[in-house]
Amino acid sequence: MKKIVYIVALALLTSVSSFAQVQEINWVTLDEALALQKKNPKKIMMDVYTNWCGPCKMLDKNTFHNPDVVNYVNANYYAVKFNGEGNETVNFDGKTFANPNFKPELSNRRNSAHELTRYLQVSAYPTIVFFDEDAKVIAPIRGYQKPQGIEMYLKLFKDDDYVGMDQEGFNAYALAFKPEFKE
Repeated sequence: MKKIVYIVALALLTSVSSFAQVQEINWVTLDEALALQKKNPKKIMMDVYTNWCGPCKMLDKNTFHNPDVVNYVNANYYAVKFNGEGNETVNFDGKTFANPNFKPELSNRRNSAHELTRYLQVSAYPTIVFFDEDAKVIAPIRGYQKPQGIEMYLKLFKDDDYVGMDQEGFNAYALAFKPEFKE
């Protein structure tokens, strides 16, 4: 009997501690993020990914599940996950965007680019697109980012440090930046 109680207690503790450690970014759709911005203005961070993209999967696993990244994004941004080759209809900037050439049979392979992907000038996957509180594009950041790499951009854009910054200013900012997120 003691063994059964011990096993049940151990199973419960393992489940509870595993559950407590699972941290997720609060992903919303772009439409939801735009509606939330009207109630509580925050910047938007959009992860533009595809189903077939290896670096996109690494970004999701290694960076977007990092506790420091999760906590910072959830506190300071509306996070949008957008399939750059998906079939979703999106209303943005007074226009409706779709993927008229989408082929369902290619859903896990290369497909046609979504109209919003082209509109945002995303040319590589993954790309993280940052928007200001008025839903204007600040910048697209192309490629895989480790937690400390994305930290610099999250803080640069959140605090509007990028405003009026040229390439030389950005280079100085990047050199002086002291990451705090753990890898």
